[in-house]
Amino acid sequence: MNKPGKRGFTRLKHATVYSLQGLAAAWRYEAAFRLEVVLTLLGLPLAWWLAQTHIELILLVSSLFWVLVAELVNSAVEAVVDRTGSELHELSGRAKDIASAVVMVSLGVCIFVWAVIAWHRFM
Repeated sequence: MNKPGKRGFTRLKHATVYSLQGLAAAWRYEAAFRLEVVLTLLGLPLAWWLAQTHIELILLVSSLFWVLVAELVNSAVEAVVDRTGSELHELSGRAKDIASAVVMVSLGVCIFVWAVIAWHRFM
């Protein structure tokens, strides 16, 4: 189904604006996202120092950014669930818990990647 609307460069420009608005909203309203951005910014030079190969650098940096991606997804799910109402519902709680689990799993992967590469470097 082809919906009428913006195409080409105009669509790309609007999509970019919407994405930047989403990042700004996450920064403004989500303390966890702000903390993870700060940790990512601190981790980038450390990744550059720690990595001994290009592949290690890619793994270290991408694992940091996957945590940010997971937090953005978690924040989006929470916003949608909260928008639908304040009453408790099993499916709302499940959706929020699963989105939170995405963040936890991404943090676990990040810690694993950093630990393995650090272990390899210093042992």
